[in-house]
Amino acid sequence: MSDALDLIPPGPPLILRDGDRIVLAEQALEGLTPAEAYVRLEAMHCRVPVADIVSDAGQRIDQLLHGEVFDVLHRQGAPGQTRVWGRARRDGIVGWVALDVLSPGAPLASRRVASVTAALPLNALVGEAAEGLSEQDLQPVGDFEREPVAVAERLLGRPHALGARSSFETDCSGLVQQALLACGLPGPRRSAGQADLGRPIVREAAQRGDLVVWMAPEGDDWTGHSAIMVDADQVIHATGARGGVVIESLAEVEARLTADGYASAVFRRV
Repeated sequence: MSDALDLIPPGPPLILRDGDRIVLAEQALEGLTPAEAYVRLEAMHCRVPVADIVSDAGQRIDQLLHGEVFDVLHRQGAPGQTRVWGRARRDGIVGWVALDVLSPGAPLASRRVASVTAALPLNALVGEAAEGLSEQDLQPVGDFEREPVAVAERLLGRPHALGARSSFETDCSGLVQQALLACGLPGPRRSAGQADLGRPIVREAAQRGDLVVWMAPEGDDWTGHSAIMVDADQVIHATGARGGVVIESLAEVEARLTADGYASAVFRRV
C-alpha cells in the first residue's frame, strides 16, 4: 500500500489577490493563470506537536501535526511576529500559520506516531530521531492499522474543538480524517470531501466502519458533520453537543442535526 500522504489531493492553487488582480501565484500556475508575479513555494514543516492554521479573520480552520509539511507562498509581519500563508500538504487546507512553529524544509519521515497517549499526536511524522517517544509509540510509515472505527474508539472522551484534528482534541471531520489516515486511507479534511469517499450505500446496509455525513445548511462556514458507524445503530463522533468524542445512537444524532437544518445522513463505504 502506498503512503497515505500520496493519496491526498494537493488542495486549491495558491493565489493572492488584490481585488480582481492576482498579484502573486505559485510557480506551478505560470502559463495557466495570469498573475503579476509567480514564486516557488517554500516547503516548511511543523516542529511543535500541533500548530493552528487560521483564516484571514483569525479563525482556526485546521491544524498541522508534527512533521507535516506546509508549503509557503507569502510571509507577513515584523520579525518575531511573522506569519506565513500557504497550503497544508497533507490535506490541502489553505491559511495562515505562525512562522515560529515551522522549520525549513520537508524532511522525509520514516515513522509515524501510532499511539494516542504519546507526547506527539496520532499520525504525527518523525524520522529516526524521535526524542521523548518510545519505540512502542511508533510504527514505520506505510505500516497502517486496519479498522478506522477501532482507531476512533481509542479517542473516546477526547475534547471537541472546532478546527482541531489531533488525538489531543478534535472536531468531527478531524476525528474521521485521523482514523482514516491511521489506516492508510484518503483523509479529506472537510465533511463534504468525506461524503465523496468510497461508494454510497443505503441506510439499511450500513455497518461497522461505514462513514456517515450530514451536510450543513447552505451558508454554514463548515460543510457538515461526520461520524463513523460503530454497529448497525450507533455512531462514534466528535460533537460539541456532548463536548467530545462519544458513541451515540444514529437516530439521536440524526434527529438533533436535522432539527438544526442539516440534510439527512448519507452513508459511504470506504
